[in-house]
Amino acid sequence: MTYTLSKQSTLIKPVIKDIGDFEVRRLLPSTARRSVGPFVFWDHFGPVTLPSGRNMDVRPHPHIGLATVTWLFEGEILHRDTLGSVQNIKPGAVNWMTAGRGIVHSERTPDELRNQSNQLHGLQIWLGLPEEHEEAEPEFHHYPASSLPSVKLDGVNLDLIAGSALGAESPVRVFSPLCYLASKLDPGQFMDWPRQYAEQAIYIVEGSVDIDGSAVSSYNMSVLPDTESVRIGSRDGARIAILAGEPIGRRVSLVEFRFEQPRAASRSSEDMGG
Repeated sequence: MTYTLSKQSTLIKPVIKDIGDFEVRRLLPSTARRSVGPFVFWDHFGPVTLPSGRNMDVRPHPHIGLATVTWLFEGEILHRDTLGSVQNIKPGAVNWMTAGRGIVHSERTPDELRNQSNQLHGLQIWLGLPEEHEEAEPEFHHYPASSLPSVKLDGVNLDLIAGSALGAESPVRVFSPLCYLASKLDPGQFMDWPRQYAEQAIYIVEGSVDIDGSAVSSYNMSVLPDTESVRIGSRDGARIAILAGEPIGRRVSLVEFRFEQPRAASRSSEDMGG
């Protein structure tokens, strides 16, 4: 669902999938906007408290021709893939998986947390790969929170998850020009965001944000206008993510919800590598 925020901006509203214990909100792709730069898929799950015995279980499934990145605000997820990677991700860290010619992975609540209540809140992103990298060898890399740079703009702190922005560069390996940042705006904080790449958008994770004089509430994405800068801030405080990049050309993308509830059968026989 979309509607016009201003003459030059488009607001994308989420499509919501209720999977029982929590909701997943999908912003990209949408009917009016298939992508922002290389960002072709944008899911927001939580915030939610999963009761004991109810867990996140995304069972083994394939990816090809793209990269996935997971970013958590709360909780912990175990990644496992056919390369043999087994990696927990915690808030502030990055799990980046380049599918390339093909990979299978799963994402689940870690074993040590499965029999207790858990907080879960995060973003799941897919990025299209440039044509010359679509069939690259698959890779998986984990980046701890301490390895990611922070940048400051008009007093606002932003975590640079991936790419380059405002003179800083994340260690996360990317395949096309982009930036992906997260920030928590204090009440009354405003910044003038300069244009970094051809296509830019802001996702409102929590709270309400003022974008060039127009209020945008949580769970909505604003695709920014083609101006030199945009005034962004919050009167009451908010959490945001910024995504921007250069277009990579038309791609065919098959996108499905893959969040599932656990079955009664043993999990161990379904996991890669045991």
